[in-house]
Amino acid sequence: MPNIPTGGHAGLEVIVGSMFSGKSEELIRRVKRAIIARRAVQVFKPAIDDRFGNALVRSHDGDSFVARPVRSSADISRSVEPETSVVGIDEVQFFESGIVDVVRSLVVSGRRVICAGLDLDFRGEPFGWVPLLLALAERVDKLEAICVVCGEAATRTQRIVNGVPAFFDEPIIVIGAQEAYEARCRGCHEVPRRTAVEA
Repeated sequence: MPNIPTGGHAGLEVIVGSMFSGKSEELIRRVKRAIIARRAVQVFKPAIDDRFGNALVRSHDGDSFVARPVRSSADISRSVEPETSVVGIDEVQFFESGIVDVVRSLVVSGRRVICAGLDLDFRGEPFGWVPLLLALAERVDKLEAICVVCGEAATRTQRIVNGVPAFFDEPIIVIGAQEAYEARCRGCHEVPRRTAVEA
């Protein structure tokens, strides 16, 4: 990718937190501000995430922004327009390892890249390649939700399957399952079978 004039600083910003912490809302806020500043913006999301329709990033409070669904990180590289100076990537945890090189390449080409996603999976373990993106970022923001059990600050995502907490050894990504998620603090977060699996 050739270097392009951005009129601003190239770099990587990563927004993380549990579900319901406002990650997508913050991503939308930043890209809208970039548009006000007359930057050319593109936003991408994994095609696996179709909760709000295929062509939108939408926050839980209803705000939205047009996004292009892609099936792999390579699709992002192929889809970025030459004049684009700000690239947003939502639900970054769902991309494969290639996302790290794609993000690095975009930054080297002179672009501002804003990634949003979960830093921890439902087990409370680092999620995919997000920790590496956090280490590479110029700016990191870890947002908190409210624990649905005790009302304290929540940093973890509780997966509920058939009314009970998901077991530690269940798949990290489940497509089409009947499941729900809650924001919880460390003390209220439950992961049955954790000890047995880790022993």
